[in-house]
Amino acid sequence: MLGKCLENVKEKTPLIHNITNYVTVNDVANALLASGGSPIMSDEPDDVCDITSICGGLNINIGTLNKRSIEAMFMAGKKAKELGHIVVLDPVGAGASKLRTETAVKIMEAIKPDVIRGNISEIKTLALGSGTTKGVDADAADTVTEENLSSMVEFAKGFSQKTGAVIAITGAIDLVADREKCYVIRNGSPMMSRITGTGCMLSGLVAAYAVANAEIITDGVAASVCLMGLAGEIGVSDMKENEGNSSLRNHIIDAIYNMDGDALNKGAKYEVR
Repeated sequence: MLGKCLENVKEKTPLIHNITNYVTVNDVANALLASGGSPIMSDEPDDVCDITSICGGLNINIGTLNKRSIEAMFMAGKKAKELGHIVVLDPVGAGASKLRTETAVKIMEAIKPDVIRGNISEIKTLALGSGTTKGVDADAADTVTEENLSSMVEFAKGFSQKTGAVIAITGAIDLVADREKCYVIRNGSPMMSRITGTGCMLSGLVAAYAVANAEIITDGVAASVCLMGLAGEIGVSDMKENEGNSSLRNHIIDAIYNMDGDALNKGAKYEVR
């Protein structure tokens, strides 16, 4: 199933409009290209409605907010919904500041995204309307562990039922949930946290996989999360002596590029609850 989701992306080449942060915009574009998708970037209010109209999906990432980009997010989100396009929300750093938290909550309520992807602190902030994060990283008190896994699965399912969105919570253990089922995914490497932008790249992939697998959107999102984690594992294994996080970023993108459906099916580590 997950391998077929990957092949659908390569076959359909979904065009994704990304309103993403300027720290990682190039990496998001390259990850999308590596996956078989096609990226386009615009956060100018006079431009975004035209751009999102020609795309199949919209990826909204709040990592570097300003008044212009916030306006663009709501305009593009409204247009995407009018056209029946997939919308992904990545609430980067929600809980770290009032502006981020209020913007993420308002987008969630006004646009009603099809997928929400973030770390556990960011997702809890959206669920509660307030919270704390350590910069853009999850608060140490907020982690998905084997000990609290059952309750976190129920939390993710419940939040999906409340919002109508597929909920992707990423961390050491990843959860991808709709109201009925939850993928528990154990792919990835701790080294991925040493690269700025792996989460942002994943949100671009999530959008492409959701668009290319709209009829089985939860499975598509789960496939993209497994893909990113597996690419991280491969990237770490491909590192040579004296290589660091910059090289790892390139290895991960290469691993996404070279991944096929069979490799994803064999390497994905997940269960469904």
